[in-house]
Amino acid sequence: METFDLIILGGGPGGYNAAERAAEGGLKTLLIEKRALGGVCLNEGCIPSKTLLQSAKVYDYAKHGDKYGVTAKGAALDQAFVVARKNKVVQTLVSGIAAKLKKLGVAVVFAAGRIEGKTAAGVTVSADGKTYTAKNLLIATGSTAAVPPIPGAAEGLAAGYVLTNREILDLTETPKALAVIGGGVIGLEMAAYYNSAGAKVTVVEMLDKIAGPTDAEIAKLLLKELTAKGVVFHLGAKVTGLDKAGVTFEKNGAKETVKADKILLSIGRRPVCEGFGLETLGVFVERGAVKTDDKMRTNVPGVYAAGDVNGKSMLAHTAYREGEVAVNTMLGKADAMRYDAIPSVIYTNPEVASAGETEETAKAAGREVKAVTLSMRYSGRYIAENEGGAGILKLVVDRKTDRILGAHIIGGTPSESITAVSLMIESEYSVEALKKLVFPHPTCFEVLRESFYEI
Repeated sequence: METFDLIILGGGPGGYNAAERAAEGGLKTLLIEKRALGGVCLNEGCIPSKTLLQSAKVYDYAKHGDKYGVTAKGAALDQAFVVARKNKVVQTLVSGIAAKLKKLGVAVVFAAGRIEGKTAAGVTVSADGKTYTAKNLLIATGSTAAVPPIPGAAEGLAAGYVLTNREILDLTETPKALAVIGGGVIGLEMAAYYNSAGAKVTVVEMLDKIAGPTDAEIAKLLLKELTAKGVVFHLGAKVTGLDKAGVTFEKNGAKETVKADKILLSIGRRPVCEGFGLETLGVFVERGAVKTDDKMRTNVPGVYAAGDVNGKSMLAHTAYREGEVAVNTMLGKADAMRYDAIPSVIYTNPEVASAGETEETAKAAGREVKAVTLSMRYSGRYIAENEGGAGILKLVVDRKTDRILGAHIIGGTPSESITAVSLMIESEYSVEALKKLVFPHPTCFEVLRESFYEI
């Protein structure tokens, strides 16, 4: 039985990044991954979808270049080529992770790991016919696509006309008609891509708005933009059945059907807490997720959890940080996880980026807030690069402290600048102090500075 300082179950963002930090900190580390390094994010989510969306953006520019005085005749999107390029990008990044882990001396086992129990020496884990033990265990098993008990869903998945985030990224032919169940991040990004690729796209969402917890004003504008591009939305609709012909749903008491040759299930994800022996340790699971404190500790000493498995903030960048907090805690370094200003992005065209509280959540928490909405057209660069663009920035500030609580943006490339908002929130700077900060000009993000003077 080989002994380690740390065993990590799961090679996704939370797992592989934690393995790197642990090795750098001097911990003898074993990483066990049953499929591929990088997890869902790198192989079936974040990176593949952004690769597809970049192709869609280039194609859209080619089709509508006349807005900028550029004519591109015969522009076409080759779906098979796009998928092949996606696979190349993924392989490049997976190889990079493998090389980094090897350089740092992290042992990697590609097999399904199983927790066998805990002894005085630590936690025992088996994988690929061998047994390992370690003082510390980090559970980073991630999440899987939620499959609701909708009549016909299971049959459709088996037959291949119902897809999850995994299969939708590997279609080498664009479907003529795509129905998307769920108007969250995954559903919207894939709806945007396949709409650009030429499919007739319909989104069916149970709520009366899209984009989940996104600021209501921003979500409404994104709905308008995607609708103008040709995506059809049915909000406040409950799906009642799936079959080869499409999706049946109820809306306002009436039954309707959307025809589609492919159906994407994108109603969310659920933590993976079963199938690897977690119950042998007595780790507390609450509402389907491993419960952790702000140091990523579970109720069992020496056992930690990071990433989607704890259900706190199911984003890759959250998983990175959670894994680091767990490792720092193991190393005796003072650290704690904060969730107040984690940025989130929807990579549609236009992009949406958010950090911190929305006006709605701040008021619900009992805060006295002031909010200002400013057109992105205050930025010269935005106007130069977005002919006819209607983006906005919304800033939410605490009236009593004059501190930023949140900022929400649609338009431009806010994914590249939203981290600055997170820093402002975490550092608790007042708006008055931030007025002294110099922004580069011309940039889209300098609209944020303009908003300081509108509060």
